[in-house]
Parts: sequence; C-alpha cells; structure tokens
Amino acid sequence: MRYLKDEEFEITSRFLFLSMAIIVLEKDIKQIETGAFKIKEPYLKLLRHMEQLAKNERKSLRAKMRKGQMDVVFVQKNDTFSTYLFIARGYEEERRYFNPAVRKKVEMLYQELMVEALKDQARFLSEAF
Repeated sequence: MRYLKDEEFEITSRFLFLSMAIIVLEKDIKQIETGAFKIKEPYLKLLRHMEQLAKNERKSLRAKMRKGQMDVVFVQKNDTFSTYLFIARGYEEERRYFNPAVRKKVEMLYQELMVEALKDQARFLSEAF
C-alpha cells in the first residue's frame, strides 16, 4: 500500500539517488587525481562542478525533507536487490530496487549533472570571449 504522496516520494528518491551519484563522483575524482592522465585539470574541473551542482541540489532536497518530515533509510542489500525505507509524515513505505536499475538511475543522474555542468562551462566560455 502506498502511504507517501507522489511529491514526497519524488523528493526522497531524488535525494537517495543524488547521494549515490555524489559518491560515484567523489570516487571518479580520486581516480583521475591518482590516474595516469596527461591532462587532468579539464576532467577534474568538470567533475568538481558536477559534484557541486549535486551537493547544492541535495542540500535543497534535505531542507524540503526536514520541512515535510521525510527521510529515506537503507535497509539491506543482497546480490539482486537493495531495500530502502521511505518515511513521510510518520508513514513508512519500504521499496525494493533491482540493483542494475539503481545503477542505471544513478547513471542517468550523472549524465544530467554532466549536461548541466557543460552548459555552465559553455556559458562561461562564451562570456569570456
């Protein structure tokens, strides 16, 4: 049975997957910093900007979650599924996600952040020249 409103679920699930995307970004930044890239700076600049965009959005979502008494809690993970508990207004709703679907969702968010960061970079370059 669904207890969360659509808007509450959208906010909490976006927060969850955005948090996962931030972890991936942090790992990618470390890989590039320690990797054998000849020219690292453009990649690092892009990834750091993506990370900042994600953290800013997550901060906004966290504020909405506090205001709406919402939370999302990891329950368990096995080889096939990950389970999370979504909480809003005192109601709880458990959701199971197929792990490859989680990966795909994080990948889509990653690409969304990349497009936004590249747009910002293009605006900056067009104003500079």
